[in-house]
Order: sequence, then C-alpha cells, then structure tokens
Amino acid sequence: MTSTPVSTPRPSHKTLPAQPIKLYRSVISGHSHRVELFLSLLGLPFECVDIDLATKGHKTPAFLAMNAFGQVPVIQDGDITLADSNAILVYLAGRYADDAATWMPREPLAAAGVQRWLSVAAGQLAFGPSAARVAELFKRPANTEAIERAHALFAVMEQHLGRSAFLAGSAPTLADIANYSYVARAPEGRVSLEPYPNLRAWLARIEALPGFVPMVKTPIGLAA
Repeated sequence: MTSTPVSTPRPSHKTLPAQPIKLYRSVISGHSHRVELFLSLLGLPFECVDIDLATKGHKTPAFLAMNAFGQVPVIQDGDITLADSNAILVYLAGRYADDAATWMPREPLAAAGVQRWLSVAAGQLAFGPSAARVAELFKRPANTEAIERAHALFAVMEQHLGRSAFLAGSAPTLADIANYSYVARAPEGRVSLEPYPNLRAWLARIEALPGFVPMVKTPIGLAA
C-alpha cells in the first residue's frame, strides 16, 4: 500500500472529519475514482492509500477485514469503515455535504430518479463500458458484448441528456458522480464517444465543477 498526500479542504461542508478520511483505492478503478471525485467536490480532507490489484493487495487478510468482498474502494472515517462506492457516496453526502438533499434528494420522486442512475452505475455501466475497459487493461480479447452494451447504454443516456443538463435534473447529483468515471474513460475500452454529443457535453459539465479531479488516463483501446 502506498499513500498520497492529504487534500486541501474547502469550506463547502457542514462539518469536517476529525482526521483525514482514508480512501483505499486503485487508480485504474472507476469505482475508486467516483469516491475520490466526490471527496474533492465536497472539499473534504482525505488520504489515498493505493492498493496494488496486480499483486492481490485487495485479497490480503488486512484488506478483507475491511471488505470481505475484496473490492476497492473502502473508506475509513474515524471509527467507521465503509465499502461499496455508491454506498460511500450516499454516506458522504448525508454526513458532510451542506447541500445533502441536492446530491441525494429526500423528496420521493427525486430520490427515485437518483437511485435509478445508481442502479445503472451498478448494472449497465459495470457490464458495459467498465467491462469493455477491463478487457483492454488486462490484455484480454476485446469484449464485444460489453462494447455493444456500452453503446446501447450511451444511446439511452444521449437521448436523456438532450432533455436534461444532468442525469437526475438541472443540477448535479450522486447519479452523475456514480456514472461519470467509466463513461469518461469508455474509449479505453474501444467504445467511441464521438456519436454522442449530449453525453460529451455532460462530461464537460461535470469536469467544470469546482474541485473536479480527473481519473487517470490509460493509453489503451481507442485512447492508445
């Protein structure tokens, strides 16, 4: 495990953690990036602890004690240890965001709208552009089924984003944070974003948010 420096907080939260939040991540993981992105957008102090997936750092007894599924990311916030990227996003919004109800609405219909896209992030996104990128990262044959699923997802998102600036309304929510990373790096999985101008404009709106941090670029697939 290697650590990177603690981030500099900005005054955009209702409270600060007593000590920097530890984020156990892999830099090539979009699931990890969505948590890092949200921590940065909230201006929270945090420290990234890099887990080497190649050497099975996520399968060690110490890591499995934090997440029995052996998956990144995991956060430690004081005496709280929490796994699953979408669950972490919900926790951070409720615990630290001044505008928690903007990121994760309380009104039933608006909340359902965000939850719908969190489900997409765990479903179509994971088995589409994310899976296509994994094949390239680990030098496997191109995952044509995942590429087809990615284009099917992007066609739906393209149409939706022609009517709405963000996935769940006119302002960014956890829906956008959960879906951004793997969409932005879809070309690494041989999924072109060129046919989707609304989708690319949405990516640009996320990237213009104060505190935005990009996901690492890997020169593979169409990005090689």
